[in-house]
Amino acid sequence: MDLQNMQIGFIGTGVMGKSMVRNLMKASFSVSIFTRTKEKAEDLLSEGASWAHSPKELAQNCDVIISIVGTPQDVEEVHLGEEGIITNGKEGLYIIDMTTSKPSLAKKLYEEAKKKGISSLDAPVSGGDIGAREGKLSIMVGGDKEAFEKMLPIFQAMGTNIVYQGPAGSGQHTKMCNQIVIASGMIGVCEALVYAEKSGLDPETVLQSISTGAAGSWSLSNLAPRIIKGNFEPGFFIKHFIKDMGIALEEAEKMGMDAPGLSLAKRMYEELAEKGEENSGTQALYKYWR
Repeated sequence: MDLQNMQIGFIGTGVMGKSMVRNLMKASFSVSIFTRTKEKAEDLLSEGASWAHSPKELAQNCDVIISIVGTPQDVEEVHLGEEGIITNGKEGLYIIDMTTSKPSLAKKLYEEAKKKGISSLDAPVSGGDIGAREGKLSIMVGGDKEAFEKMLPIFQAMGTNIVYQGPAGSGQHTKMCNQIVIASGMIGVCEALVYAEKSGLDPETVLQSISTGAAGSWSLSNLAPRIIKGNFEPGFFIKHFIKDMGIALEEAEKMGMDAPGLSLAKRMYEELAEKGEENSGTQALYKYWR
């Protein structure tokens, strides 16, 4: 397969998707895009992406289709709906769903795709808007190893830490591990900043000491500075994080596992969402103390 001559379809050009499309084009891939609101994709179209009117159109004209949409319901509609990719796709097509979604749905897409000779990979990402913009996303992949290896150059255009995790659904399970760490970790980041302020310390100076020590984390290095500046714009939406935590709790319950840290974080974020913060970034958890 000559990857550089392939037509890549891309569905979902939000905070993450837009930068991912730009990085694919930067790597000389030809990209056709579909998103629910064409106006939001005008800048990408002016930069060289082409427009498709539906997932069906992409399925009929592309060799690889990447999706990064909002919810598992959106994933199902985009792939298995009447106008969906798998519904209308041809044998030999590769589909890569990069949405954070249900492991069980990833397995369903894989099985339905396989019936039609389509290869399906679940490949959720981590790294937020910064990672997407810089092409440094962590990409965790589930599906057939052979399909993963063929798609590796495409992943390499968008990320730097690309790991094959196992059969279909494994990418999504790995992303749940990622979200569990972030959920409790964000509580720690915000509590520490509030504590620093209340004790009369300068939060920026505190960060200089703690961000490179044993407490160091991506959230502490990248999101704590935003909190200090009062920047609560979304690198990742609270509403999407609540959805992810819900999936993780559902999966944990199926496995008979208690997840107290995750449960607490979800309750705190839900309280913020009820107060109108659902479209803020996850760092707005800081406002819980306000």
